[in-house]
Amino acid sequence: MPFKKYLLTGLMVWLPLAITIWVLLWMTSVLDGLFGSFLSALSAVSSDAMGVSLERLRHIPGLGVILVLGFMLLTGALVSNVAGRWWLKHWNRLFTHIPVVKSIYNSVKKVSDTLFSSNGNAFRTALLVQFPRQGSWTIAFQTGVPDGEVAQHLAGDFVSVYVPTTPNPTGGYFLLLPRAEVIELDMSVDEALTYVISMGSVSPTVRPEPVAAAATNP
Repeated sequence: MPFKKYLLTGLMVWLPLAITIWVLLWMTSVLDGLFGSFLSALSAVSSDAMGVSLERLRHIPGLGVILVLGFMLLTGALVSNVAGRWWLKHWNRLFTHIPVVKSIYNSVKKVSDTLFSSNGNAFRTALLVQFPRQGSWTIAFQTGVPDGEVAQHLAGDFVSVYVPTTPNPTGGYFLLLPRAEVIELDMSVDEALTYVISMGSVSPTVRPEPVAAAATNP
């Protein structure tokens, strides 16, 4: 039926844009809410004139997003020099001496340092692994290699992999697999995530095989 076909086609065209706009609006709303709460607390301890000015800032849409991004850029610029790294060192030392807080802070910091490090290998490679049983294959991502006590109990060359669930890749399974049992894929991480989220309906782009240059006689 042409009506149903055209409707589904139009939905496929506009749905990605609608979801993208929804996510951006949600992020803007969350950041504006946090910024508004901060301004409310600040205006409660300030003078009446300053409180009125702060209340006006609270109603500017998107200002929270701009200020948060600016704050992040300023923080990154400050800790990129020697003095900033010295303050960052003492900042980390402060949180590592607070009971309960130190365990959460250290865990989150290690994960963020691993994921966002420019020279790290976490989520840089898409893999094909057998999961949850032999003969059943799925997409996974290499997160590193076993280290410390775990590596001492493993004989051979192993890799740490994350197997995401579909259609929500934020949940998944952490596995330690022999390197010989995983297949490294040429597809990018973005293509692999798209393949997982779409439940295999959106196939990655097939890259052509490199053509060897023909030898030329002088």
